[in-house]
Amino acid sequence: MEDNLIKPLKQYFGFDKFKGDQEAVIRNLMDGNDTFVLMPTGGGKSLCYQLPSLLMKGTAIVVSPLIALMKNQVDVINGLSENDGLAHYMNSSLNKAAINRVVSDVQSGKTKLLYVAPESLNKEDNLAFLESFEISFFAIDEAHCISEWGHDFRPEYRNIRPTIDKIAKFRGIDKIPVIALTATATDKVRSDIKKSLGIVDAKEFKSSFNRPNLYYEIRQKVSEEDTDSQIIRFLRQHEGKCGIIYCLSRKKVEELAQKLQLNGFKAAPYHAGLDTEVRTMTQDDFIKEEIDIIVATIAFGMGIDKPDVRFVIHYDIPKSLEGYYQETGRAGRDGGEGICIAFYSPKDLKKLEKFMDSKGEAEKEIGRQLLQETKAYAESSICRRKMLLHYFGEAYPKDNCGNCDNCMHPKHPKEASEALLVVLSAIKAVKENFDQPYIIDFVRGRRTDNIVRHGHDKLPEFGAGEKINEEDSAIWNPVIRQAMISHFIRKDVENYGLLKLTADGKRYMQDPQPFMVVADREFDETEEGADNVSSALDEELYNLLRGLRKDEARKFNLPPYVIFQDISLTQMATNYPVTMEELQQIQGVGQGKAKKYGKPFLELIKNYCEENDVKRADIMRVISQPNKSMRKQKIIELIDKRIPLEEIARAQGYGFDDLLDDIEAIVCSGMKVNIDYYLNDDEVIDPDEVADIYDYFRESDSDDIDQAIEEVDIYDDEDGLTAEEKVRLVFIKFFSEMAN
Repeated sequence: MEDNLIKPLKQYFGFDKFKGDQEAVIRNLMDGNDTFVLMPTGGGKSLCYQLPSLLMKGTAIVVSPLIALMKNQVDVINGLSENDGLAHYMNSSLNKAAINRVVSDVQSGKTKLLYVAPESLNKEDNLAFLESFEISFFAIDEAHCISEWGHDFRPEYRNIRPTIDKIAKFRGIDKIPVIALTATATDKVRSDIKKSLGIVDAKEFKSSFNRPNLYYEIRQKVSEEDTDSQIIRFLRQHEGKCGIIYCLSRKKVEELAQKLQLNGFKAAPYHAGLDTEVRTMTQDDFIKEEIDIIVATIAFGMGIDKPDVRFVIHYDIPKSLEGYYQETGRAGRDGGEGICIAFYSPKDLKKLEKFMDSKGEAEKEIGRQLLQETKAYAESSICRRKMLLHYFGEAYPKDNCGNCDNCMHPKHPKEASEALLVVLSAIKAVKENFDQPYIIDFVRGRRTDNIVRHGHDKLPEFGAGEKINEEDSAIWNPVIRQAMISHFIRKDVENYGLLKLTADGKRYMQDPQPFMVVADREFDETEEGADNVSSALDEELYNLLRGLRKDEARKFNLPPYVIFQDISLTQMATNYPVTMEELQQIQGVGQGKAKKYGKPFLELIKNYCEENDVKRADIMRVISQPNKSMRKQKIIELIDKRIPLEEIARAQGYGFDDLLDDIEAIVCSGMKVNIDYYLNDDEVIDPDEVADIYDYFRESDSDDIDQAIEEVDIYDDEDGLTAEEKVRLVFIKFFSEMAN
């Protein structure tokens, strides 16, 4: 029996043996059984339905979400045989003549694999055709698309089962076997897929999610300019290697691709707004190595069989860990180097939450929960591999994988058994019926409307962590996350997000043991330490520069970040500027700031280079698109004309938050901007609030917006500015006046 499968495996695909569960999956499907396959990217999912389709009687229908994916796989299958037409696809890209040829080849029995989009499968016009030939089985690829909890939900996937039932009924057969395949699914998504496809009794094949060759790293996103510079530096260090850079917006895809081209890289954009012909050519050029770098939205990469992608960079943090895992999985499929870097800023997370405001309540809640998981992954200091695998229900036995940023630069753990006991007791007290933010508010003793409404502020456990909170207010998230990984707590699968005690958690309450946690990484606008911003960072020089900044700040009676922000010090300790001209190429250092504060910093760097025999490379010049500079110049001109900021945002064609991003970038680059005309309007903002916020920034060592909102006690205005907008506006005023 083994030879019966090995022989065609060798004949069609050139392999001498199967990988992982492939053989067992194929045998189960060929025996006529429903099958569920959870196999990471690069594990060989496609072969699980391609080989049996060639051996079984009839034509296999493969439901696939992307036209690009279909074309790629059809080309591969047709390349296995001298006979053209072994595989076809049917979707909206075909003209009438092409559709007629597909129909003819399928009905003659020539075609063994027919790829269809879910929309094409469910189209009433296609039903008569689908009922006219023998179907060996249905393969549902990218099956996570069927679940609202999956990272790429497609409503049409929900109608697949009724269509299969109609076809089976017409042909007078009890059932047609179904194989569902996905590279990424949590327990919740897996259960949803099987239920929606009507294959709850399907045999399940689950491979390990661990990709030991992939290196995972999260970097602080301080600004677009800095992120662009970091990416260009990275690409220069990995010249000639191919990779994918994912951005959330089409606009950013276009901008970054153009910037990379200007800087000499063979790069191209890829997103759903481009013509089909352009996307197809870009994809083919990438596979043929005519271009090295694709800058894309998540529309790119699904099913692309390119084993030597050496890096995957996420310009924006993804909306879910499933999406992140699948996209990073496109790196190092040959087992070689695979570098996965994601840029993260809490501000980006807030933007993603705002995008969900227009969604229905259920969808909004699902999106919020998925974003919380992404936030936990980005901010945690424990092994990233351990966190990812735990998310997918797999235990990773080691505490240090040696191949992620957190494991290569580990933080010192601290004892937290008392905090864990407080959390476990709180979960029990509220009858295991609330999520993580609620539990944290409860243990901190915060009388939120929600807690008061449930009467939980009257419970003896309420506020039990207040003393711990005074010593370390940031302890609660890492304690809960790491307690989940240690199996003391679990999240409910059906009611996602509700924290439940496990048997181990209940035992721990009876018999507490030492429990060590590592603190989360802090992601402020200027991250303290900035140790992951650049692999070329000279830490000794960086610490000397920080010491000098502290002294200079004391001299001018200003917070240190006003002198130079952390990102500026980081670039100084990477590029070693020793002249005023070079200093002005550092992010956040304009001509005025360089003259005002730069001299002692240049002297320190020059002396350091001489004493340590540092060979200075030329400061990296990043060529930028003129249109972005022109846009910022236009904003400055409109502010000089005292145009209300809301009108400027409308004129630029984007939201108020985006305008504030641009104005912040302008002042942080060293330019003065005067928005007093806007802030002096009593109808816009209360003058007392402006004064309080301004005084806060003058006295505080932190420029963290959320912290300022909380400490100054700022609230949203009804039908006016939000608390965040008020604080950002006053910060712009403060920074412009004090720093530039």
